[in-house]
Amino acid sequence: MRFASFSFPAEMKRAVLLSLGLLAATPALAQLVKKDYALLGAGVRTRPAYDGSSSQTTDLIPLVRYYGDPWFARTTQGILEGGARTRAATGLDIGGQLAYEEGRKSSESDFLSSRNFPDIDPDLSIGVHAEYERNVGRMPFDLLLRYRQSMDADRGAQADVRMNAGVFESGSFVAVVFLQATWASGKSNRFYYGVSAQQSAVSGLAEFSPGGGWLSASAGLIWGADLSSSWVVLGSVTWKHLQGDASRSPIVERSSNSYANVGLAYRF
Repeated sequence: MRFASFSFPAEMKRAVLLSLGLLAATPALAQLVKKDYALLGAGVRTRPAYDGSSSQTTDLIPLVRYYGDPWFARTTQGILEGGARTRAATGLDIGGQLAYEEGRKSSESDFLSSRNFPDIDPDLSIGVHAEYERNVGRMPFDLLLRYRQSMDADRGAQADVRMNAGVFESGSFVAVVFLQATWASGKSNRFYYGVSAQQSAVSGLAEFSPGGGWLSASAGLIWGADLSSSWVVLGSVTWKHLQGDASRSPIVERSSNSYANVGLAYRF
């Protein structure tokens, strides 16, 4: 794991500084969104064609949050996932999950399509997680550790560490900031960011076989507001910066990307 190679881009520095400023300056901190009701809806998202692409595209995404006993489903921790979990100690839940892993369409990227790179189909991963929630003073805090192994063995595994903190509440408006670090196995990095001999011959790019290590660092803001007793508008902004071998891949046009989405969900 190559921690020494880490560097914040300017936009991520601004996001972290904004988060710290909110933590220091907000007199009434928000609670993280309560888990005693479910949300189901859809949103519109703008995103890069893939992490590292200079092409941007727009798509529809689900908005899901359900916590039962023991089942859960959610999109609130960065990916669409669901499974079962149990309370192991005060504030600590552990469990297992299936997650939807997005693919890559070369047609969404001028860079890939002009070099005849193949598509990568969506996939499922299976994994485990531990999530710890508590209040730090008046600030609600959530720490997630998550491991994901692709159902396709060639795609390898990834692990996430994610921190969420409620930072603002005014009337029905709530804001949460988050930081996330993701690590990838060598198989995972080679599948998504490697250039094989065959791909090199077709595309003209140099062969590239990355190893495992730190894949990306992310920072962002999630917000929500009640429109009525049943309807909620939700949104988020995310800055992601590739790290390590992945950032040096010949298919990476830029190391930093941004995501944004807004949507409507029904509460029940």
